[in-house]
Amino acid sequence: MSFNKNTNAVADYDAVVAVVGGYVEGLRTGEIAQLKKTFHKDAIMYGFSPDGLLEGTIDNLYTFVEKYGSAKDIKVRLDVLHMTPTTAVVRVTMENDAAGCDYTDYHSLIKIDGQWKVIAKLFHLYDK
Repeated sequence: MSFNKNTNAVADYDAVVAVVGGYVEGLRTGEIAQLKKTFHKDAIMYGFSPDGLLEGTIDNLYTFVEKYGSAKDIKVRLDVLHMTPTTAVVRVTMENDAAGCDYTDYHSLIKIDGQWKVIAKLFHLYDK
């Protein structure tokens, strides 16, 4: 009965949540080195900021953290929306980042050489 095989083990979900949790911890502490462990070196991010469309490399996130620092009061919920053996999509619902803003992020992850990395971050900023 190979058609009924569980290809998404709990350990895989835990690994994906741990990677995105590293993103949250990087925001909480303001440590860019932690964020860099989470994202693929060629990761991208897109979304609307108060200044309009923010698009391009994940370096935009690192610049944001350099500017605003740690988000010690951040509150976050992580939801794994879907997984395959090599891809995952996680929704990050976030309140009170370092700039005091609320967001919803969608992180697309890929598993390369046995390691999960965020390859794309798509975000929505809410009005306060």
